[in-house]
Amino acid sequence: MTAIHTTPQRTGAMTHATRALLRNHIWLFLVLAIAVFSGATPYFLTTNNMGNILTQGAFIGILAIGMTLVILNGEIDLSVGANLALAGALAIGLQPAVGVWPAIGLAFLASTALGVLNGLLVVSSGMHSFIVTLGGLIGIRGLVFVYTGENALMVEDFSYTELAEVYLGPLSLTAMIFLGLAAMFQWILSSTRHGRETYSVGDNIEAAHDAGINIKRHKVINFGICGAMAGIAGILLSMRLGTAEPNAGRIWELWTIIAVVLGGTRLQGGYGSLWMTVGGVLTLAVLRNGLRLLNTPNYVELMVMGSVLILALGLNRLVEMREGAR
Repeated sequence: MTAIHTTPQRTGAMTHATRALLRNHIWLFLVLAIAVFSGATPYFLTTNNMGNILTQGAFIGILAIGMTLVILNGEIDLSVGANLALAGALAIGLQPAVGVWPAIGLAFLASTALGVLNGLLVVSSGMHSFIVTLGGLIGIRGLVFVYTGENALMVEDFSYTELAEVYLGPLSLTAMIFLGLAAMFQWILSSTRHGRETYSVGDNIEAAHDAGINIKRHKVINFGICGAMAGIAGILLSMRLGTAEPNAGRIWELWTIIAVVLGGTRLQGGYGSLWMTVGGVLTLAVLRNGLRLLNTPNYVELMVMGSVLILALGLNRLVEMREGAR
């Protein structure tokens, strides 16, 4: 009987392949989810539905871009859903007074300013961003209710809603903006000083300080970007719906964090990428769309999402343990 020997080179290659597979687990989840729903319903794998999935996922996706940058710094922003609602309300509510485009600009500036304010409060107070942005969530949501009078604001100039109806094949303007922003910020993370130092701050804040990195500036910038992304998502949502609901974006901060974590970004900071976040967003969108096509009760959808999140966290932990053992 011939013994089979495994060479060190082969073992090393297998280990490397396993590690790469674990690091890119989100794409396996995505392919598996598409395969399951394609077999479960004939309405899933159609051009129109694929376009719908991208559009539906784009709003959470745009929020997830900003959230990824903040989490890479080792922080978190729970106010993005409320900030989205405020941007949408301002974009519609200001139109009668200043016009469509100035209203859009003011809404964007307001959401960005609130993001910067979150960052300034975090770095100046010494409090954890969870507490600061939880207060922001409550305060901004209250501001939205005051501004709207607790009622939905309806658009008067319907040229505003026509912007959301721009399509390139099955891709909506919203989906194109999401993918374009993801590509731009992935380049910023991988090819600029700000991106490299964002990783450094999240990975080891003491070492980053010793290296002369301006930690406070990076955190404020990333919170500002997170606020800006919430503004863009809120404006696009109000364009698509033609209305601004005071409850818009409620609990979307949780879906956003789930999408980022599904993509493998480490909650402690220092590890992750926007391409993986895109994978998390698409996986989340496919799961929600597929379950709804199957008329699944909402509580089952939540159970599936929770199970997938726990599995993703388990795989992330496994990768970290293997890295630490090297």
